[in-house]
Amino acid sequence: MLMFLGFIVLIACLVIGVRRGGIGLATISGIGLVFFIFVMGLKPGKPPVDVMLTIMAVVTCSAFLQASKGLDVMLKYAEKFLRSNPKYITILAPLTTWLLAVLCGTGHVVYAMFPIIYDIAIKQNIRPERPMSVASIASQMGVCASPASVAVVSVVAILGATDHPFGVMQILSISIPATFIGVVIAGLWSINRGKDLDKDSEFQEKIADPEQKEFIYGGLQEQSLLNIILPKSAYQAALVFLLGIVVIAIFGSFPQLLPHFPNAKGVLKPFSMTPTIQLMMLSIAAVIMILCNVKTSEVASGSVFKSGMTAIVSVYGVAWMADTYFGAYLPVMKKSLSDIVLTYPWMYAIVLFLVSKLINSQAAAVTVIVPMALSVGVDPLVIVGFMPAAYGYFVLPTYPSDLACIGFDRSGTTHIGKFIINHSFLVPGLIGVGSACFAGYMLVHMVY
Repeated sequence: MLMFLGFIVLIACLVIGVRRGGIGLATISGIGLVFFIFVMGLKPGKPPVDVMLTIMAVVTCSAFLQASKGLDVMLKYAEKFLRSNPKYITILAPLTTWLLAVLCGTGHVVYAMFPIIYDIAIKQNIRPERPMSVASIASQMGVCASPASVAVVSVVAILGATDHPFGVMQILSISIPATFIGVVIAGLWSINRGKDLDKDSEFQEKIADPEQKEFIYGGLQEQSLLNIILPKSAYQAALVFLLGIVVIAIFGSFPQLLPHFPNAKGVLKPFSMTPTIQLMMLSIAAVIMILCNVKTSEVASGSVFKSGMTAIVSVYGVAWMADTYFGAYLPVMKKSLSDIVLTYPWMYAIVLFLVSKLINSQAAAVTVIVPMALSVGVDPLVIVGFMPAAYGYFVLPTYPSDLACIGFDRSGTTHIGKFIINHSFLVPGLIGVGSACFAGYMLVHMVY
């Protein structure tokens, strides 16, 4: 009964917090934590400090890139790619955000793409929900296909201790094409989703108000980046950033290149990829700052920094609350989940998917589920093939990139429904992840 009561409180906090937005979601989670700790007597969980610091480092680096106009260089080429055939923005947008996530190892780089995607869609009279929601989904699907991803590195480390180790490139040889296929299929489905803007009575009612029409159609891209001449320093900043990403990818692929330090047992172990990514991102930001003479005051006032800091606060509250609840009852759940996976090995993907949703982290999900799956005899090929299933936290629209996507859509078509679960990201997420899992399972058995 206590477990059920706690789950009701958890869902209630999520429902109330979602309606209040990013920072509001974190503060409402405080009430849930107080109830769990002081009323139910649960042992406090731990805030996802590593995830928060990684987001902070990536956002800081991206903010310096934005302040140096290096981000404008990347967005200029991305815009050129997207505007080259704007009628297909619903397909091109998710492919672009997927690629950015693969390069950077995090889906949080998607924030800067949302305004461009929205601008292209609204000016083509394409329902912004169509490309924006699937672009948000694609940015997270790219995480398990990135050599700089903590999730990928974690799986490599776990499988390395088995009789069937898989290297980074072996996993990527499956997860990259699998997630690419999933993104394309989700994009194709999204082409005709929802009502066309001219047939949407709610949208037409909005633009009947001149102020609302100006808000919806203007203000984001008064002048195209394609027509702006950027300074040389902007291109230098973009080059520094991309070279930094290449270095992260190399370290992720060849951990033997990392510094080695003795662990508690005196065994030399490579420096963890999580702090490596953090340090590299901060170092990239520092090089950009010095090389391009960036004013730090412009960094904090940029849209990327503000959106990113909001994302950190959102993750802070929700993840801490979820960790407190599930940390208390995970031993009970773990036994049940082990029995299911042992009887039906293909259920591994569903279990991984559900746990990912519960703890809002691909890296944390694989860290919890993969060792358990191996302990009950799940084939490592199944684990590699179902890597895309680590992304399940779109089921409830609480993840920062989804919340940011809703905020950037001035038309209001990308939304959270009255029943919370009926939101813009659910169906494209299920289609994308489901297709990627099927493709990954087939590919891994064909290749290995």
